[in-house]
Amino acid sequence: MSKKRDDFKEIIKRDQAERKSQIWSGSFLEYLELVRETPSVYALAHRHMYDVISSAGEIPPDEMDDSARSLKLWGDSPPRMYNFFKSEFFGVEPALEKIVRYFHAAAMKGEESRQVLYLMGPVGAGKSSIAEHLKRGLTEAPPIYVIDGCPIREEPLHLIPRPLREKFNEMLDVQIEGELCPVCRHRLEHEFDGKYEKFPVSTSTFSRMHRRGIAVVPPVDPNNQDTSVLIGSEDISKLDQYSEGDPRVLDLNGAFNAGNRGLVEFIEVFKNETEYLHSIITATQEKFVPAPGRHGTIYVDSVILAHSNEAEWRRFKADHTNEAILDRIVTVKVPYNLRLQEEVKIYEKMLGRSGFKSHIAPHTLEVAAMFAVMSRLEKSPKCDVVTKMRLYNGEDVVEKGRAKKIDIRELKEDTITEGMNGISPRFIMKAIDTALTDSEEGITPIHIRDVMINMVKEMEFADDIRKNYLELLQDTIHKAYLEILEKEITKAFVYAYEEQAETLFQNYLDHAEAYVNKTTLKDRNSSDAMEPDEVFLKNIEEQIAIIGSSVDGFRQEVISYLWAVGRRGKKVDYKSYDPLREAIEKKLMESVRDISRIITKARTRDEDQQEKFGSLVDNMLERGYNEYSADVVLKYAANHLWKD
Repeated sequence: MSKKRDDFKEIIKRDQAERKSQIWSGSFLEYLELVRETPSVYALAHRHMYDVISSAGEIPPDEMDDSARSLKLWGDSPPRMYNFFKSEFFGVEPALEKIVRYFHAAAMKGEESRQVLYLMGPVGAGKSSIAEHLKRGLTEAPPIYVIDGCPIREEPLHLIPRPLREKFNEMLDVQIEGELCPVCRHRLEHEFDGKYEKFPVSTSTFSRMHRRGIAVVPPVDPNNQDTSVLIGSEDISKLDQYSEGDPRVLDLNGAFNAGNRGLVEFIEVFKNETEYLHSIITATQEKFVPAPGRHGTIYVDSVILAHSNEAEWRRFKADHTNEAILDRIVTVKVPYNLRLQEEVKIYEKMLGRSGFKSHIAPHTLEVAAMFAVMSRLEKSPKCDVVTKMRLYNGEDVVEKGRAKKIDIRELKEDTITEGMNGISPRFIMKAIDTALTDSEEGITPIHIRDVMINMVKEMEFADDIRKNYLELLQDTIHKAYLEILEKEITKAFVYAYEEQAETLFQNYLDHAEAYVNKTTLKDRNSSDAMEPDEVFLKNIEEQIAIIGSSVDGFRQEVISYLWAVGRRGKKVDYKSYDPLREAIEKKLMESVRDISRIITKARTRDEDQQEKFGSLVDNMLERGYNEYSADVVLKYAANHLWKD
C-alpha cells in the first residue's frame, strides 16, 4: 500500500516540477534576448498549431500498411500520415493530410493564413472530433510568451514601436506583425511612462475551460446576432469610474479575444446570418476586429476553424451573394471511412472508452462495420457492393483463379457523393450498446445483425433507403458472414490449420515449379526422382475454377509472382498470393465440410462425434469465443450453413 502512495507522490512531484520548469517571467528586455537566441519563440497561431502537429512526427510509409496493401489502396502516392492523429482517426487520411497542408502553408504566411479552415461532412464523420483533437493538442503544448496582464494574451513584440520594427526584425530574424491592444497601450502610457522595455512578460498555457487561447462559438440565435459574443463588450459597471473612451472599461471576453494566439471554433457555422459571418472573414482576412464601443480596432491572431454538415454547406454555397465569403474559405471534406479494417478500429476505440466489459465474439464488430461501409458505397457497374468493399479494404478479390483487375482510383472517380451518405458510426455504436445491454453473456455477429435490422425498421428512413439497408443486412451480410463462419469452423476443426495450409502450399509450389520447368522432383522420404503430381495440382486449382487449358498459365503466374516476392526479400507463405491462398483454404474447408456438417447438426452424437465436437469447441475458445458465443454460432451454422 505504501509503495502505491509513493508512486502517486512521485508522479505528482514530477508533474509539478515539469510545470514549474515551463513557467517564466521577466522584463520585455529579457524576452528580446530569448527571441534573439531562439527566433522560433516568436510564432503566430498557425505556426504554433503546425508545430504542435509536426513535432509528433510522421508515420513512415512502411509502418502504415504492408507494402502490397498500401500499393492497392494508394498506388504510388500514399498520403502523408502523422503521429498526432494516429490513434484517434481512421480511414480519413486524405482529409487529415489536407488539414496539415493548410497549417503548413499558413505557418509559412501563405494565403491560407488569412483564410478560414472549414470542415464539411456528414454527421458523425469526425469533424468535431478533429476540432477537439486540435484543441487538446494546444492544451498539451508548451506555453507561449505573452504580455503579462494583457486580456488577450498578446505577443510581447507588439510593444516595439513601428519606426523600430524593421531594425528589430533584422536583429531578431523575425517578421513582427500586429499592434498593441487598447488596454496594453493605455498601460504602457500611464503605468510605464512609455518605457516598453520594462513591461512585464510571462508564459501562459492554453485552456479551453479557462478560455485561454481556445474559444468555441455555437450557432447564435438568428434573432439576436450580438457581435459581443465575438468581440466582447464594455463593462457598464465601470462607467462611473472611467470615461466611455477609457480602455479600462473594456471587457474583452469575446471569442476572438479569448481565442487570440490560439484557435476559435465555430460550430454549425452556416446557421448564423451572413452579416455575422462577415465579422469572421474580417478577423481572418484583415487580422483585425472592432473593439467594443469607441475604441478602434484590435489585432487578432487566431486559427479560425469552422464546421458544419453538407446540407448547410450546399444551402450556403447556392446563394451567389456569399461568393466573397466562399473565396476566403479553405474547404476540407471529411467523409465517412470506407475501409472495413479501419471501421473496426473506430468501434474498438469507442468501446475502449466505454464501461462495457461483456464478451464480444470474433467478427462481431466486423459484421457491424460491413453494414456501415456498404451503406456508404455507391453502386457501380464494374462490381457488386461486397467486391467494392473488399477492394477499398486493400484486399484482392479472386474470380476464376485471378485477382480482379479493377483500379480503386477509377472506382472512386466514378462516384459523386461516396462517403458523404450512409450509416454513421454513432448508429453502429448504439446498436452495439443495445446488444451489450441485452446480453450479459456476450454478443455475437448474429446478435448485432438482429439489433441493426430492428433499428433500421424503427428509424425514419426513406422507403428506398430502408429497403436497401434491410437487403444488405438480411441477404448480403448474412451470406458474407456464413462464408466467414465456415472458415472459422474449418480452422477450429483442422488441427494446426496454419501448418496444414503451409504444407499444402509448399507441396503445391514444389510440384508446380517442376511442372513449369519440365523437371522432376525428389521424393522427400526416399529421395527418388518423381514426376509432378498433376492430380494433386488439379485438386487445389479446381477449388477456384482453374481447369482445362488455364492451368498452365495459372501455374506459371504463381511461380513468377512468388519468385518476384522472394527476390524483394519478402517472406513467402501460403498467404502471399491471394488466388492460391483462396484455393488452399477452400481445399481445407472441403476436407472437413462433411464431418463439420454432421457433427454440428447432430442432435445426438456417438462417442467419436462427441470427442470431435468437444475438440471443435475447445479450439473455438482458443480463437476468442466464450462457451456462450461458441454455442450460439455453432447452432447458427447448423441451421443456416449446411443445407441437406
